[in-house]
Amino acid sequence: MANPTFPSLRTDTGIATIGPSPAFPMITHDSRALLVSELPREKRAAAVSSQNPRQVRSCTVCRLRKVKCDRVKPCHACCAHGYPSKCVYEPGTDEDPQPISQADEIRNLRAEIRDLTVRLNSSERRHRSERRQAQLQRLFKTIRSAPLELVDRLISQLRTGPSGSNELDGAEAFLHQRSPDESSDDSRSHSSSSSSSDSDYYASHGSENFDFNRSLSESSDDSSSSSIISLNNSTRPMLDVFIERFVDAFSPEVDVKSGQAGALRRAAEIRMFSPILMDAFEAVSVVFFGRSIQDPRLESSGFQLYPRVLRNLQNALQDPERSKAESTLATVILLMAFESVERTTQASLSAHVHGAVRLIEHRGPENHIYGVEHLLFTELRPYWVGAALVSRQPSFLAQEDWINVPWSAGTTQKDILHYLLDLTVEVPSLLAESDALEATLETGAPSAHEITVKQAALWNGVSDLTCRFLQWKMDWVDNYPDGPPQEVAAEPNDQFPVFRCRDLRTGAVITPTKFVYPNLRLAQTMCLYYTSRLILSSVDTRPDDDRVGPAQQYALGCGICRTLEWYVLTAPGNMINRLAFPVRVAWEVFPDGGPERRFMYDVLKLVEKRHSLGLWGSGMSELSPRAGSPPKA
Repeated sequence: MANPTFPSLRTDTGIATIGPSPAFPMITHDSRALLVSELPREKRAAAVSSQNPRQVRSCTVCRLRKVKCDRVKPCHACCAHGYPSKCVYEPGTDEDPQPISQADEIRNLRAEIRDLTVRLNSSERRHRSERRQAQLQRLFKTIRSAPLELVDRLISQLRTGPSGSNELDGAEAFLHQRSPDESSDDSRSHSSSSSSSDSDYYASHGSENFDFNRSLSESSDDSSSSSIISLNNSTRPMLDVFIERFVDAFSPEVDVKSGQAGALRRAAEIRMFSPILMDAFEAVSVVFFGRSIQDPRLESSGFQLYPRVLRNLQNALQDPERSKAESTLATVILLMAFESVERTTQASLSAHVHGAVRLIEHRGPENHIYGVEHLLFTELRPYWVGAALVSRQPSFLAQEDWINVPWSAGTTQKDILHYLLDLTVEVPSLLAESDALEATLETGAPSAHEITVKQAALWNGVSDLTCRFLQWKMDWVDNYPDGPPQEVAAEPNDQFPVFRCRDLRTGAVITPTKFVYPNLRLAQTMCLYYTSRLILSSVDTRPDDDRVGPAQQYALGCGICRTLEWYVLTAPGNMINRLAFPVRVAWEVFPDGGPERRFMYDVLKLVEKRHSLGLWGSGMSELSPRAGSPPKA
């Protein structure tokens, strides 16, 4: 550094420092030094001759451009003009001050920031903030993971706690928030009626405008305009807790071998970028949490927002651009998951599932290659294929592009389940052929040749696909890397009913072994395998011994039942919904009043008690690919 007694003199070419001279004393004026050129001629000559060689304080570029240099290397001027590498300083004497490097400057700034941070953290305000954050974090973890009984007690404490407990004011305000002009019961019934009128928004759509909508009732509009819950900053942390609780139930954190359930979790991460998705998460999570702790006021608050979510979703579906947005697809599937629990109307779940399938078709396979859209399509693909099986009509999912394009970028890899689904997507077209043949026979005057041709085509298709299913099992299940399913003795326990069936040779009721799997993915895949074979066998009328007859159908249905205990007790959250369709198909195989049906009734009651899933039980009739009354739980 320069001697502090030396004044700095600013010249046209930069900043220079001169040493003390007997010719003139140090002169300062408003922090500016007197220019040498302003001295008398004779004194200027003496001053120049007596001063040391000028010290270089500016970089070469700034001196040439005659601009101010900040003496940092590279300096700001050189960086701003795009040539920091040209910022050089001419060497000076040993006493010359060196330019300050940017690394040193950054270190100095970081040290200053650390010092300021330490001072801020030591303040009382920081301490209060940390205590509040810690308490909210403990509350968050408790509500997210604790048993419902403990959560219920915690909520009760929040309501009856001292008014000065600022840390819990947000929770208190949120839990007691409701519409001022409606009672809890009236609000719930009103919102339910609104949901009834709104739930069929997928009822029809045009080929050009993609209109999934049916006109909304005026009561829905009126109810939402005065009843939408309004969150402020104090209640927002509690809403995040509710959303996490919902996501944990429907999109638990599991590994690939457990079945990949992260689609809704990823959708929750992007909700802040979409108002419609944010509102949807708010509505369903508040209702779900209110139902789980049996708080009708909290549940009602979420239902008051639900009709607005449905209307906004309809508007998005009618827009050609917004209908292809990832947030629109995520909202549709989020509401589908919600309806699997809540069942606002009898047909609401079916409307959402089929609406989601039409939306996926509208978007095209190329829009499901990356990101959230890819996960929403691939993880929930069994539901989309199940919807095609129920409709008994050829599906776009059987097209080559839909089988290959979504995986073309390697976002995820096809596994044992998806290779099975590649076969299952062909079943709906065979169901449609069988229905067409039945319709032809009912006309009363079909030609023998016409019947023969259609019958032969159906039998050939069933035979070919059955053989491919059997080959898939040998290739993928029998040689599964973690091992095929194992059979263990079924012993009575308090956690799950014991499955009993009949020995088809003797007619005696027996207790067969139950299946134990190396992971959830294989268990889900095997249940879907049994389901696909059962549905295909319903149109297998071949006259030869290759036909899949009642005995094989009974064995396939028993395979599903023998898997239920392991899967239901192992699957986290609401992942057991993935077996709802196989359970419904298996139910149709067994005779009414038999031990198999009694076992399934007990399972449905267990699921209803433990998970409160509206998809199971009496609502399973809409999952049936054939006619038949639903089971009574």
